[in-house]
Amino acid sequence: MDKALLIKALLPLAAVNLILLITALVSLSRVEAVRGGKKWVWVLIVVLVNTIGPILYFTVGKKEHD
Repeated sequence: MDKALLIKALLPLAAVNLILLITALVSLSRVEAVRGGKKWVWVLIVVLVNTIGPILYFTVGKKEHD
């Protein structure tokens, strides 16, 4: 497979991953408390666990508004 074609195929996935990461970090910075631990733990999960970390934060860690 040509390298240019591979880069073109992976670029949208990298963009989605970056958007998820930024959105999760902004959300974490704006909330006072999270479910399942402390905020710094969720920051580590979001940053270190690529793609799955932000998805876990939005599904498990983010508290619903009352």
